[in-house]
Amino acid sequence: MEKVEFICKLLDDKKAKDIVTVNLENLTIIADYFIICSARSNTQVKALADIVEEGMSKQGVEPLRVEGKQEGRWAVLDYGDVIVHIFYEETRRLYSLETLWSNGANVTHFGEEVVDGLKKIDNSKPV
Repeated sequence: MEKVEFICKLLDDKKAKDIVTVNLENLTIIADYFIICSARSNTQVKALADIVEEGMSKQGVEPLRVEGKQEGRWAVLDYGDVIVHIFYEETRRLYSLETLWSNGANVTHFGEEVVDGLKKIDNSKPV
């Protein structure tokens, strides 16, 4: 979970929008978590992918695979147990990836705190 929080913080610091984590631990063998966020432009998609790669590299972790970064519509960074999806806003709406993997309880917006299985929203962050 530390890796997930670290990546979410990197994305938040660079103004990614609507950062969501999807816990997949009991749903698939693809990964334990998806991190999904939106960018306002193709350029921001690339910049967010770069900042995640740089931040993780400084932690000694390299992606197993990176796809789509050059096109700037949907970048995917695969860190094995965590897969990061960075979408251009319209592309995210089109694919609605988080709804495909959601069972309702396994999706958390960055800034929410989960205590005893219940989501508690961090009111210190503006919505």
